[in-house]
Amino acid sequence: MARKKRVAIRNHSAEANLFARRTFITFIGVLVLSLLLFSNIYDLGVNSYQKYQTRSNSNRIKLLPVAPNRGLIYDRNGVLLADNTPVYSLEVIPEQVTDIKRSLAEVSLLLDISEEKQNKLLNAVKSKRRFKPIELYSRLSEQQVSLFSVNQHKFPGFFIDARLKRYYPFADLTTHSLGYVARINGRDSLELEKKGLAENYAATRNIGKLGLEKYYQDILHGTIGHQEVEINNLGRVIRTLNFTPPIPGKDLTLTLDIELQMIAKRALSGKRGAIVAIDPRDGGVLAMYSNPSFDGNLFVHGISSKKYKKLLAPESNKPLLNRAVQGYPPASTIKPLLALTGLDDGIITPETEIYDPGFYQLPGIETKRRDWKKWGHGKVNLTKSLEQSCNVYYYDLAYKLGITKISKMMRKFGFGDYTGIDLHEESRAIMPSIEWKRERYNKAWYTGETLSVGIGQSYWSVTPLQLSQAISILVNKGQIKVPHLLKSTSEIVINEEGVVAQAPLVTQYIVDEKAPIILKDNKSWDIVLDGLHNTVQKIGATGYSAFKGSKYDAAGKTGSAQTANIAQDEEYDATKVKESKRDNAMFIAFAPYENPEIVVAVAIENVAKGGGGTNAAPVARQIMDQYFGDREIVSKNPHKHALHNDTYHQHIKNIAGNP
Repeated sequence: MARKKRVAIRNHSAEANLFARRTFITFIGVLVLSLLLFSNIYDLGVNSYQKYQTRSNSNRIKLLPVAPNRGLIYDRNGVLLADNTPVYSLEVIPEQVTDIKRSLAEVSLLLDISEEKQNKLLNAVKSKRRFKPIELYSRLSEQQVSLFSVNQHKFPGFFIDARLKRYYPFADLTTHSLGYVARINGRDSLELEKKGLAENYAATRNIGKLGLEKYYQDILHGTIGHQEVEINNLGRVIRTLNFTPPIPGKDLTLTLDIELQMIAKRALSGKRGAIVAIDPRDGGVLAMYSNPSFDGNLFVHGISSKKYKKLLAPESNKPLLNRAVQGYPPASTIKPLLALTGLDDGIITPETEIYDPGFYQLPGIETKRRDWKKWGHGKVNLTKSLEQSCNVYYYDLAYKLGITKISKMMRKFGFGDYTGIDLHEESRAIMPSIEWKRERYNKAWYTGETLSVGIGQSYWSVTPLQLSQAISILVNKGQIKVPHLLKSTSEIVINEEGVVAQAPLVTQYIVDEKAPIILKDNKSWDIVLDGLHNTVQKIGATGYSAFKGSKYDAAGKTGSAQTANIAQDEEYDATKVKESKRDNAMFIAFAPYENPEIVVAVAIENVAKGGGGTNAAPVARQIMDQYFGDREIVSKNPHKHALHNDTYHQHIKNIAGNP
């Protein structure tokens, strides 16, 4: 029988050793892991403390940009023309809204927001960053604010914000000069980035779009500020930790006189046209009004498509067009400058006479160019040519001068170029020449066109601003002062301690001058100016009726510009042509004759009857009456002009109703 195998008994010693080894290994593992853990804790708590504290604070503390207050705009007498008024607006942060379309529809139902505005917001959401607030509806009423505040918990991401918005108290009276501000769009943002100004506009919603608001945008805007705030887990501000105030934009004081603007609007009521009044002593624009106009406030809060289409409608007569800086045929208003050109070139003298039978013919040409006076003016010298606005005299003068000499001299007076006024919307208009026509039409220049230029027609166009500037140069006898709307700026000065100075720093506008026009004989200036004086002061002259009875000593020149071609055998009759084909009425004036203080240029489109003396001159008279008030100004030198004698002074006093 086989012997049974012995069953081994458990080796407790070996098991104990195995356990001990395992325990030791485990302990070492736990120790290593603990060391690693504490090492990480040390690294987080000590070495990387600053880093993670900053990250933590970024979730708890936010740096918010603060928009500066836009500078105000005043007229020359301190009347406020552009203000900042508080408004409430409904805004939304898209990333905080789950279903923007549905939420927007519900909010719109609550506050009665149009479908058009809803669509605009949805389009804005697509083009803008989702974490930035977007303005949905501005100018909320108090009732709407209260209604939304009660229901705000239903609309996460939507909130009401209070901010200052631009407001123009005089509405359409100042729009073409001041312009307006409107919402910053994609194009504006790109332009700001190009200029490196995007950061300074981080909290700004509106930007200058037109006029002075656009031209002086940088100084009107100011400098951005910042506030450091603590927020909770819902993103709401708990408290403000630090605040760096923004620096408000500079205030502008203009050369404009709002009372003259009012008179200009009244004088152009029911008419299409423009008025520009300049102080020739410094180039300051006293009045600049284009009619019809529009209310710039419509664009500040976003104009509806319905209202914008109304502005573009033909029956609105293009209110968006600033006629003060757009071209018109100058007509006879430029005859004084052509006379000056003839004198300087030696083509004519004050005694040069021509015979006017009522028409003008070029040698060997059958075509007759008519004078406005059918039977003519008979013998005409330079002075009479201005008094009676004799076309034949200037046909002949233009023919003798030629287009090259005319164009060269007129460009010295600023025609065909920018005046340099502080507006971006200015037009060059057209000063024709042989080179200009060749470049524009690839055609030769014809002598007949030169004759038309002689009476301010053909291709020649001038803006009322250019015309007033040219006459300012004339009365200044060649001195050129660039026209401008800005008179001075004022700004708040903050010292190193952050304390605001007691009085704002005022900086006067520096008048810009160009090289003067030098004539061969300075007496030529006086000869032409005397002719303009006769035009207004001499009985029977074209401008006499409009200024009869004025207490101030004025001078001026009428003009009537054809807008349609009239056949040689036809006679112009305003009642038989379309309204758009009727003549334009023009007038330029200055006063007082000695030491002029104001120059006025008036353009009125498509008048029903009469010309510049009947339609435009009375408008200039209203402007000057407002400017001079009750002041009585007559010539101080009775020997300077033929009309300046005791009899003439007494005549002026009598018709003015003075003893």
